[in-house]
Amino acid sequence: MSDSAITQMTTRQRKADGLMIRYADSEGGGDETVLLLNPWPESLFAWETIWSPLAQTARLVAIDLPGFGHSEGRADLLSPRAMGSFLLHLINEWGLGHPHVVGPDVGTGAVLFAASEDVDLLPSAVVGSGGASFPLEVTGPLKEIIEAPDLSGYRALDGRDIVAGALEGIERHTLSEAAREDYLTSYAGDRFVESAAYVRSYPSDLPVLAERLGDIQTPVQIIAGRHDPLVPPSNAEFLHERLPHSKLDILETGHYTWEDGADNYLKLTRSWIEAHRTARSRG
Repeated sequence: MSDSAITQMTTRQRKADGLMIRYADSEGGGDETVLLLNPWPESLFAWETIWSPLAQTARLVAIDLPGFGHSEGRADLLSPRAMGSFLLHLINEWGLGHPHVVGPDVGTGAVLFAASEDVDLLPSAVVGSGGASFPLEVTGPLKEIIEAPDLSGYRALDGRDIVAGALEGIERHTLSEAAREDYLTSYAGDRFVESAAYVRSYPSDLPVLAERLGDIQTPVQIIAGRHDPLVPPSNAEFLHERLPHSKLDILETGHYTWEDGADNYLKLTRSWIEAHRTARSRG
């Protein structure tokens, strides 16, 4: 993909819950609205590959969650449960109506918590590749970050270097230079360590989420990578077994399904949105 693709996602800033949030808005594409959340340690430019074709289906609004990407952060929001409440606040404050939400990776728990708090708000959701099971099942560097007594060892490193290492896990997709630099600058200095507080809350938040899954009425498409070295597909299976209205697809990729499996990710996401269109019926 050429760097010109990233220019199709023009970023802006707008406040939500008192924080300055970076976002991109396709400003068109039909009656439906799709809210896209950044994976970690990436930014909203994780969606550059599928942005243009998906924008033909719906209006797209991509955001960097608080404390991630280039959005302002706040310590009390760095957990899936708190981030779920933030999403509800943002949707209401920005007048997004009833958006479909696509939130892989760290977005998984936030989206599901939001769906559990307001059972009528989201017509559909796409999640996966994020820690979701209880007991927790994660591996590799993610497990190390979550279980470390403290993050002093990581604080001695520049976040750019940590992210550069993490991006080596992208196996097939070639990042545009603009997207790669955006990922690196998003977590430079202490930003990576600060954002890590989110995943370190998994042991306390995921047991709560597990109890709520059976009550979630939102139709959920779960997408996971069969060869994910950080979040085994057992997390996706855990969700699929407990969510009343869910569909599971496991792609032949590693962790970065939205980039390494972009064609399939786009197809599954677009078909899920089309199958759960609501704008016309809501008038």
